[in-house]
Amino acid sequence: MPAGRDGWFEAARPIRVEGGIKARSKRGSIGERWWSRRFIDILEGVCDPGRLSRGRAYARRGQVLDLDLGPGLAKAWVQGSRSRPYDVSVGITAYGAAEWAKLTAALGAQALHRAKLLAGEMPPEIEDVFAGCGLPLFPGEHGLDMACSCPDWGFPCKHLSAVLYLLAEAFDEDPFLVLAWRGMARDALLDALRHPGEGERANRPGLLDVADVPFAERAGDFYGSGAAPALPGPPAGPQSPPDLLLRALDPPPVKARHIPLLDLLRPAYRTLAAEEDE
Repeated sequence: MPAGRDGWFEAARPIRVEGGIKARSKRGSIGERWWSRRFIDILEGVCDPGRLSRGRAYARRGQVLDLDLGPGLAKAWVQGSRSRPYDVSVGITAYGAAEWAKLTAALGAQALHRAKLLAGEMPPEIEDVFAGCGLPLFPGEHGLDMACSCPDWGFPCKHLSAVLYLLAEAFDEDPFLVLAWRGMARDALLDALRHPGEGERANRPGLLDVADVPFAERAGDFYGSGAAPALPGPPAGPQSPPDLLLRALDPPPVKARHIPLLDLLRPAYRTLAAEEDE
């Protein structure tokens, strides 16, 4: 059989399907937010451009019948030119409990990152936090375990490419899917950030945990001036939003005239912060 553009078999038009998952993007690149573009940039840097282009066409035509994402694995069925849809899987390393405990502790230690995550945002610096823990957020060149039941030997085939582009659009809509793919669901992560583990709290110094210095070692300066040394100023860094505390706390079940209490407090916090800057 003569070779086609997609491998050793003759290329053919895919069977049209109804009710498939269609990409929202109709032309140009796919992926709008920084995290989905980061994912796409990795793919476009290591994958065959021709098959990626045909994968985008498949994604926009709705040839992907379903897409299921869980810890470490994305599964899909893609309708090609044959009667039976192709079975597609995209695997990634899902981190375990010990690794996520390390990651949530590192994220929780950064008040601004923690507040943004609790507010449903994905701070760009989160990639550096993961790297600092020795655990990449996004897969590298060899970080994806991809498979398709089609006979195309290309890497990746157009069916895999279509699924990868739809994954990027799913990440666009919900950045926490990136973390869920790595093994931590959204609710579990936010709960861990709001309520650090008992072991983590136990390791933090308390307000009264002051070193007890024997009097004999302090006799020389016991009667000296009690003036405290000047404290250093706060470290330079990005300015925290005025409603940072409100984002970090659990929302109270209190409403005033059917309006949640936090929605009433946020404008007041912002007004006070603006007055301080004047």
